[in-house]
Amino acid sequence: MSIKVEQLEKHFGKFHALQNIHLQCEQNQLTALLGPSGCGKTTLLRIIAGLEFADQGRILFNNQDVTHLSAKQRQVGFVFQHYALFQNMTVFDNVAFGLQVKPRKTRPSREKITQKVTALLQLVELAHLAHRYPHQLSGGQRQRIALARALAVEPKVLLLDEPFGALDAQVRKSLRRWLRDLHQELTITSLFVTHDQDEALDVSDRIVVMNKGKIEQVDVPNKIYHAPQTPFVTQFVGDVNVFHGHIDQGKLVIGEFSHHLNSAANTPTSVENQSATAYIRPYELTLSRQNQNALASGIITHINAIGFIVRIEIQSEQSEQPIEVILTQQAYLKEKYQVNDQVYLVPDKLNLFQQMNI
Repeated sequence: MSIKVEQLEKHFGKFHALQNIHLQCEQNQLTALLGPSGCGKTTLLRIIAGLEFADQGRILFNNQDVTHLSAKQRQVGFVFQHYALFQNMTVFDNVAFGLQVKPRKTRPSREKITQKVTALLQLVELAHLAHRYPHQLSGGQRQRIALARALAVEPKVLLLDEPFGALDAQVRKSLRRWLRDLHQELTITSLFVTHDQDEALDVSDRIVVMNKGKIEQVDVPNKIYHAPQTPFVTQFVGDVNVFHGHIDQGKLVIGEFSHHLNSAANTPTSVENQSATAYIRPYELTLSRQNQNALASGIITHINAIGFIVRIEIQSEQSEQPIEVILTQQAYLKEKYQVNDQVYLVPDKLNLFQQMNI
């Protein structure tokens, strides 16, 4: 089941929640809606589900217009952040609920319901807890039961709103691996909302990055991270150091420093005398004792040398925020960097965005 969104607009009073949204989710694809709180991702998910309705635009499932259909008519499975399980029902009855309340003509027999619920509990690896109640389960187990309940009615589309948001970090990590593996077994189109970039990068086939009611970029995780198309995506997905300067004769000039732009710069053709902002990942900066082709200089203020990588923090006049550099232990031990050392920063790669001077 493919999902297509065309020219979607949504207002809440004077607040413009969604602005001209166009989106295509292919069949059997797991798509993440990623963005900060208030960016419109949950509103978009609820409109696709039929739990909210847009002011204008269309929603199509397999090229069939479902814009004005209810959630029930759209045959959507929805998993909420806070589980929404029935506390007075056993795990088995929670999963069976959607099947038991179907109209008599389409309701499966008691035997078939039992078979299906048992199979789903086995799928989510919780068959041994069938007769327990929600309050007797962990948060991760309750979320898996909520997912099994959504799958019981054989939805055409599975929608998940911050499915792991209420769980601690370790459980989230375990469950997102589980969801990724489970989705590979199922033939279902899924769309999930998250503000956690690691979650989106780890689980999804494609990522939709949203900001202030608009879509900034839609791409595969690798390109979202390594080839961001806007300053917002660059800063929101992954850690970056930010440097403000301008272009002069093919160089990025920041204060007294100038760096020759080359193929390592992810930027369109540079335009002279324009303001420019460079975004550089911590592991894409090389520390040097020499100023050749450096972008900045600074003083080391903190070193965290625990583990395989070494994180070094540098205070620099060329950056508004402390600069973070990541080195391997081997590189760190070779140069023997210490707190209060003066160093120069040479970028191996940078993402450059330019603005017209006014």
